[in-house]
Amino acid sequence: MIDSLLTFASGLLLLLGCFFMLTGAIGLLRFPDFYSRMHSAGVTDTLATFLIISGLMLAAGWSLALFKLGMIMLFIFFTSPTASHALARSAQLSALRLPPVTTGATQPETASSTAASAGNTTDTAVEAADDTRA
Repeated sequence: MIDSLLTFASGLLLLLGCFFMLTGAIGLLRFPDFYSRMHSAGVTDTLATFLIISGLMLAAGWSLALFKLGMIMLFIFFTSPTASHALARSAQLSALRLPPVTTGATQPETASSTAASAGNTTDTAVEAADDTRA
């Protein structure tokens, strides 16, 4: 009874992981720009890998393979978001820079918007800091 339940849960996790990998691949192909594609690949890759490795851990049982799969999952859990962040940061510092955000609506005057109208915008300061790092 327990073996069939573990086999079913393992298969379900593997199937869900494959589904999320497929949706990430479709998003990678269909989304319009670099950042949307990277978001699709980064988020679904981490979740799908977690589900697939969890399914494999259930199938492996108590063995050395379970420990190794746990170490692989821990490694991917930390490195995949870090790699996505590094990729986005390098794209932001290169020719794939995001355009400045414009709301289109007028907002009430605040101290920061007053400073922005004086020519000392935070976007300008961020861009200057980015240029010095590049």
